[in-house]
Amino acid sequence: MPTLVQGQPDPSGSEPHRHRKVAQSFGVDAERYDRARPPYPDALVDRILATSPGRDVLDVGAGTGIEARQFRAAGCTVLGIEPDERMAAFARRGRVEVEVARFEDWQPAGRQFDAVVAGTAWHWVDPFAGAAKAAQVLRPGGLLAPFHHVPQLPEAVADALAEAHRRVAPDSPVDLGAVKGPALDAAQPLFARIADGIRRTGRFSEPDQWHFVWERTYTREQWLDQLPTFGALTGLAADELADVLDGVGAVIDALGGAVTVPYTTVAVTSIRSDRP
Repeated sequence: MPTLVQGQPDPSGSEPHRHRKVAQSFGVDAERYDRARPPYPDALVDRILATSPGRDVLDVGAGTGIEARQFRAAGCTVLGIEPDERMAAFARRGRVEVEVARFEDWQPAGRQFDAVVAGTAWHWVDPFAGAAKAAQVLRPGGLLAPFHHVPQLPEAVADALAEAHRRVAPDSPVDLGAVKGPALDAAQPLFARIADGIRRTGRFSEPDQWHFVWERTYTREQWLDQLPTFGALTGLAADELADVLDGVGAVIDALGGAVTVPYTTVAVTSIRSDRP
């Protein structure tokens, strides 16, 4: 059945960070994105803070500030880096400090951090250049921890989503029907690329994976509210999006008007182990 790492191109495809039009499309409806996208497990935040040497956090691809607010609530000082001014503006309304730039091009001006994190965003970063920039801004012993939600959509919902997307956007660079089988297995090529980029810098410990398993039940309205925030759908015209939502909504109606989605949130983690 079709699967996806939330909001990104087919994770088995090559170099998703090159899809810049998709990468910077989420700000088309920043309010919806912030409302509909799920936060990250508290256990993930706790483990990152227990592993990093302090609480100065750099949030790459901060978006609307979802994870930044979680880290700030845990007592951290957080700076966000976000390439989309619309998303950054929304995050600032939530009192998140954000600088607008692609992470690979961002100028840290000598600033250093205890942890570099990225919430469902590191696939938009060049895996080697991003890891090298993280090594530049992390203090010795600092933690690099990009993490992603991996939802396992119910088969009927996933099939309806893939069929509708192929019908309305057959030329899309994102094929929601390209990946079959368990979502976590399908996402492993993405996590392997992240780990390989980290290794290539020669400045980090061997990457590890942390898994956090949870689930969320969505009403029909809640799930359809989230769907337009997926990268495969952000660029659709209004009538095309309505076609997709109608098809998926009909399936959820047949399932009783709600859908339970199991998630695994996966962090690829590594500690800066070299000397400046």
